[in-house]
Amino acid sequence: MTTDTYLTSGTQVFGTARQGSAFVARLIADLIRQRAQEGKQAVLGLATGSTPTGVYAELARLHREEGLSFKNVVTFNLDEYYPMQPESLQSYVRFMNEHLFDHIDIPRQNINIPDGTIDPGAVADYCQAYERKIAAVGGIDLQILGIGRSGHIGFNEPGSARNSRTRLITLDTITRMDAASDFFGEQYVPRRAITMGVGTILAARKIVMMAYGEGKAGVVARALEAPVTSRVPASFLQEHPDALIVLDPAAAAELSRYKHPWTAGPVQWDDPRLVRKAVIWLSMELKKPILLLTEEDYNEAGLQDLVAQKGRAYETNIDVFRGLTASITGWPGGKPISRKRPGDIDRPGDNIFPKRCLIFSPHPDDDVISMGGTLIRLVDQGHDVHVAYQTSGNIAVFDTDALRFTDFASEFARMIKADVTQFEEVEQHLEEFLHHKKPGQIDSPRIAAIKSLVRRGEARAACRESGVPMENLHFLDMPFYETGTVKKKPIGEADVQLIVDLLEKLKPNQIYAAGDLSDPHGTHRVCLDAILRAVDRVKTQEWFAQCQIWLYRGAWQEWEPERIDMAVPLSPEEVDRKRLAIFRHQSQKDKAMFPGTDKREFWERAEDRNRNTAELYDKLGLAQYAAIEGFVRWQEGQ
Repeated sequence: MTTDTYLTSGTQVFGTARQGSAFVARLIADLIRQRAQEGKQAVLGLATGSTPTGVYAELARLHREEGLSFKNVVTFNLDEYYPMQPESLQSYVRFMNEHLFDHIDIPRQNINIPDGTIDPGAVADYCQAYERKIAAVGGIDLQILGIGRSGHIGFNEPGSARNSRTRLITLDTITRMDAASDFFGEQYVPRRAITMGVGTILAARKIVMMAYGEGKAGVVARALEAPVTSRVPASFLQEHPDALIVLDPAAAAELSRYKHPWTAGPVQWDDPRLVRKAVIWLSMELKKPILLLTEEDYNEAGLQDLVAQKGRAYETNIDVFRGLTASITGWPGGKPISRKRPGDIDRPGDNIFPKRCLIFSPHPDDDVISMGGTLIRLVDQGHDVHVAYQTSGNIAVFDTDALRFTDFASEFARMIKADVTQFEEVEQHLEEFLHHKKPGQIDSPRIAAIKSLVRRGEARAACRESGVPMENLHFLDMPFYETGTVKKKPIGEADVQLIVDLLEKLKPNQIYAAGDLSDPHGTHRVCLDAILRAVDRVKTQEWFAQCQIWLYRGAWQEWEPERIDMAVPLSPEEVDRKRLAIFRHQSQKDKAMFPGTDKREFWERAEDRNRNTAELYDKLGLAQYAAIEGFVRWQEGQ
């Protein structure tokens, strides 16, 4: 397996989450086969959540295609909400069946998941029996873990003791906030859970903890590099003799080895991005513009070898300064040769004008939230701009909005004296269904369709505000999304083919896609994966040789400055236009269904992020702008 990894203190970083998950699945498969050859059972501790789903998908594939048998496997799951019925949408019993157990040949009697239906008075005895059952099979051979934003492993919240065992625990506020989307509201999240204890987990012979995405970077650093403390239960893994931490680069970003590797020891300065990262870091640490940094500044920061490579601090400063300057452009689609002035930078593709630009938006509002200013510029500068909405976004519409639009449709039909029978029937169905709807219940197909129409109408309104022609909007409604719940199906052939068909139809010169993997619900990650799979299929076609792919980030986080390949500055007027386009998504205004842990509205997040990027460039000594949207150029193999 070819991976972009480094290994230090039990930490392995893979180029992608998919590579990391495949690696962990192979570890499990090797253990199962080894135990089978010895005539023994393999005892696995399993986790739930989005992190291990890639592992389970690969294990199911190994069983299906390579004959991996699970007949000698015994499993113990970490936790379960309490109370929780096993057939509930949020049940970990259901999760494990859907993601793994229904796809392999494990004997059902070998599956152990904490029971969320136990009578309250019997929970303590049940937890002790769970511990005895683990001991009876000789203990756990390999324990799989994720990590929560509070640093929890299992549901061992901050304050959990190192020697704690399986027990009923009260969930932390952060944990309940993170689970709110699964339950369609924080008020519906159970306040308690049954969980293996920290001591139970640490008793496993081998532990593998996985974390993927920018959202986990901070807590990973606290768990692995800060002192061991019960306030971050995952930090106890530092004391385990055989704990392996599997990360992708985004989750590893706050580790010293990634964030500022020059403080951890000698580094090779052959990567221009690393040089840029170090110089920006030094500039920000000293609060000095890049061009004012001196050799003494570099020496005192331990960056003597960087300066020595160039000969003088000034040469290093000017190289980085010029690189950042070259990334700034007011012409994201390229500047036509006829409009170039002396000194203008020649950029790839400038000879093609106007360009056909295809913007992929995972949800119906990501285009304007994440790159609304750039979108407006592309339109204003005469490019043929298309927007492809990958998912319907219907689960993010409040029931009250669905009622409001249905009521409008009925009243409008009456006003124009149309046959209102069908409208009244739909309205009656909607009112009856919602009256009896339980928390977390999946919408009926009719209601889901109405909510999809709400999001479509808002997307059209935002594009009108931005100047995009209505015939250039493409609603893909990718099938993986249409589960009616936050948890989605794995990406399939139908999802990828929709994108392939659109690419072959439009033959775009530029593709913009969401590279924001901090999205806590994972939709951005899946949508990007589908795009890249589609690109892999069309990359040999003649038109693709002239195509550039740019990655933007959404409402969750901005690109680090050393990674930005194209920085598009926005004027105050363009910031206002972008805000108005975001406002057209009225169902997400004031209060979104799934805002994540950031309480700001999406337009506020976007403006703060764009303003902060512009202020950073100003502090580095570059031109001052009201806001900047950043993009990274995608290259095959990254």
